[in-house]
Amino acid sequence: MTAAEIASQIKDKANQLGFSLVGIAPAARPDTIDFLHQWLSDGHAGEMGYMARRKDAYGHPRGVLPDVSSLILVGLNYFHGESNSTGTGVGRIAKYAAGSADYHDLIRSKLKSLAAVLHEASPGCRSRVIVDTAPLLERDFARIAGLGWFGKNTMLINKQEGSYFFLGGILTDVELPPDQPHLTDHCGTCTRCLEACPTDAFEAPYELNARKCISYLTIELRGQPIPAPLRSGMEDWLFGCDICQDVCPWNRKATNTEESGLLPDISSVRDAASFLLITEEEFKSRYKRTPFSRPNREGMARNAAIILGNSGDEKWISALNAGLQDSSYLVRGASAWALGRMLNEQTRKFLLARRTAEADASVLAEIDSALGSQEEHEKE
Repeated sequence: MTAAEIASQIKDKANQLGFSLVGIAPAARPDTIDFLHQWLSDGHAGEMGYMARRKDAYGHPRGVLPDVSSLILVGLNYFHGESNSTGTGVGRIAKYAAGSADYHDLIRSKLKSLAAVLHEASPGCRSRVIVDTAPLLERDFARIAGLGWFGKNTMLINKQEGSYFFLGGILTDVELPPDQPHLTDHCGTCTRCLEACPTDAFEAPYELNARKCISYLTIELRGQPIPAPLRSGMEDWLFGCDICQDVCPWNRKATNTEESGLLPDISSVRDAASFLLITEEEFKSRYKRTPFSRPNREGMARNAAIILGNSGDEKWISALNAGLQDSSYLVRGASAWALGRMLNEQTRKFLLARRTAEADASVLAEIDSALGSQEEHEKE
């Protein structure tokens, strides 16, 4: 079987498996590796230290698979037109995380089936399936494989699919005929994504400062408080953010995914307040195999406190008072800030009571700020 015939079989199988995009790229130095190194040097990765630790491995896909010759890149649509809100409408969740399936498991299973076609056609070949975890710039190779172009919001965009799709791939030592790279940028003069970001995370077109991105703040910033100047900009985003994609004209015609595991299934998330009341054991039992496990219970409770504070709705005072007694100083601090956003006789009483028992200096600072925040908040 010729390399071209193998490539054709792989693409046919990819379509059968439900991948809406598939292309092949040669193993080479990524186009944006120098930009990545500068981005890391500028500190834009924030607390994602693993990227700096692996920066040399990003320089070539052989850092993932020695003797690699080709990369098979696929895209899996995860769009759904449903609201991002939790069950009672308090707190939005990024579309990719709203389904019942962990996308890593779903795509990895499909890619293993796709790799089986490769191994059957080329016995003895080597391959490695990758889904979002290996030191590989998938977006670069997806563009080289013809799957789309880089939008000003840094997302890969495809004319037919928009940007609501996961990327995955197979690295192999089989040399396959590459597809034509996508060389044209179709964003034109549009800057809607840049203007819509409530935390001003874009330093410039095509340049994202992750430290200001809501997705980073709610997912990747673990073990730390969310910087106070960015909290109100989180609005009601509990986990992740879709704003820069929602406003993109190329997503106007996005069609719903056919993967049942990626369709909204958020019945287990009653509302954001539930993360302030749930125990560690309950959290692990309920969310172990979901994206929420990445920020863990502490991170989700911290996020919940902030968006409840942003809501200004006094019906959440009781839940926030529970957060004020949490074992995590991060949750107590965020809850104190939130109670300060709705300061009244009751919340002042809760904050003062907590102040007498609090030993953590950072939480005490949050409480003192909250107690003196009413006048400033009214000015906003």
